Order: sequence, then structure tokens, then C-alpha cells
Amino acid sequence: MKSNTRLVALLSGLGVLLCAAGANSARAQTSHIGNLTGHAAPGSKLYQRYCVGCHGADGDGAGENAPWIDPKPRDFTLAVFKCRSTPTGTLPTDEDVFNAMTRGFVTTNMPQWLPLTRQNRADLVAYIKSFSPKWKTLKPGTPITIPAEPRLTIESILHGRQLYQKMECWKCHGPKGHADGPSAATLTDNKDLPIRPYDFESGSRFMCGVTNQDLYKIFMTGLDGTPMPSFADNLEPAGAWDLVHFLRTLQPFDTPEAALWKAWLASHAGELKPIGPGGGGGGGGGGGR
Repeated sequence: MKSNTRLVALLSGLGVLLCAAGANSARAQTSHIGNLTGHAAPGSKLYQRYCVGCHGADGDGAGENAPWIDPKPRDFTLAVFKCRSTPTGTLPTDEDVFNAMTRGFVTTNMPQWLPLTRQNRADLVAYIKSFSPKWKTLKPGTPITIPAEPRLTIESILHGRQLYQKMECWKCHGPKGHADGPSAATLTDNKDLPIRPYDFESGSRFMCGVTNQDLYKIFMTGLDGTPMPSFADNLEPAGAWDLVHFLRTLQPFDTPEAALWKAWLASHAGELKPIGPGGGGGGGGGGGR
């Protein structure tokens, strides 16, 4: 009887050790950003201090602040990320997650975490990866190639406007890019939560950056977890650049694209058809801005 009791105790203890080892291995993630290596252990402490209130102790986006936040915090357990350099449906690179943390997300409650050191942010990336088993079984996708931006011309902007109409971007973003298209109020994310399209009138920053290259990347990778798809199978690189040039004319800034567009409109505005149902040939969103 004593030997049986000891055997049960031994097996029970072994089970506890195995469970603990499994839990520890799940947290033993690393990240690699340039010459930095991030580690989950110090990342855990940073997460508890800065991130848990929104993203939750389990990384599921259910922190105590989440009910009052719109859009909702990212659910790291799904390993689905909007801003990536990798093709749609693939994991982002460590640097993608690092850059998102550094940049923050415009029109959301996610701030820029520049006060944290680069090592701090690398450690947080490692810890964030511990919330989903996908990081242990899958590799990040291969970053897409962004070709050199072609020279800005009025023909490029006009073709970009044609694409905005043809690809029905206006149905979500609106004829003038004000996020007021007929489908805007019906959009939901991958958790069936309401989500708003980007409003180009809102400022210079996009969801995933500020440069023309960042905007090109959004077209070609999509914003996973949102209704914004990848257009990699529908757009040639030249067309994607034309769309970038047109969308810059919708922003309330004196960009080179906006200056060229405004000058052209001064003598050609009457040639344009409004963007929308049955409309849109070449040119800007219902006369541009």
C-alpha cells in the first residue's frame, strides 16, 4: 500500500513538473529586431505594467479597460495582425510587431510607445508571441517587395481615381475619402465587432504608417482581421502606385500630389464624373478635396 501511495505521489509530482515545464516553454519566446534579441521574461513584467489594462492578462483583448475602448484592443491569442510587411494570412515579422508598438495606431487608444527603450519593446514583442501557439508552429511570411515609386504625373492620379471607382473603394471610404460610403456603417472585424473605414480627411497618418511606401504596403498585404483585403492579386505594382498618388489628394495637406491635382482641376474639373454608383472616369473624388 505504501509503495502504491509513493508511486501515485511520484506520478502526481511528475505531472506538475511537466505542466510547469509546458507553461514555461510557452513563455520562452524570443524576438529578433536588427541586432536586438528580446526575451519574454522581462517582457512579461513590462506587459503587466503597461499593456494588461487593455489587452488583458491572457492577451485576449479583454482587459479591464476594454469595455470602454473603441475599437477594441488586439486579441494576441489569435495572432492576427493588421500592420505587416508579409502577405495576407501570414504571421508578421518580429520587426512588424515592434514597429506597430513604436508607431501606435492612429484613431485608436493604442499610443506610440517611444518612451520605452528599444530593448523594452523587443522584450514585449517576445512576450506577446507567447500568447498564441502559432508562433511556435508557423514561421512569419516573407516580406513583400516594394518597387521604386514611379514619377508623379497627372496621368497617375487620374488612373488612381479610376481604380478607386473600379475597385469600389468608395463603398467603404466614401466618394471623397471621408469614411462615409454606403457600406461603412455595416463593417465588422474578425470578431464581429463594428469597425470604421479609414477617413483620409483625418490627417497625415495612415493606420500602418505615414509614407507612400506604407500606403502601398497596405494595399498589397491587406489589414488582416478587418474588411480591408489584400489587392496583391488584383493590382499591378504600377496601378497600386497610381492609387497611392490619388489617395494623397484626399488628405487635407499640401502634398505634391494635392498640389498637382489642384492645378489640374482649375481647368479640367468639368470633365470629371462624380465617384460613386455608375460614376467615376478619371480624376479625383468628386472634384478632389
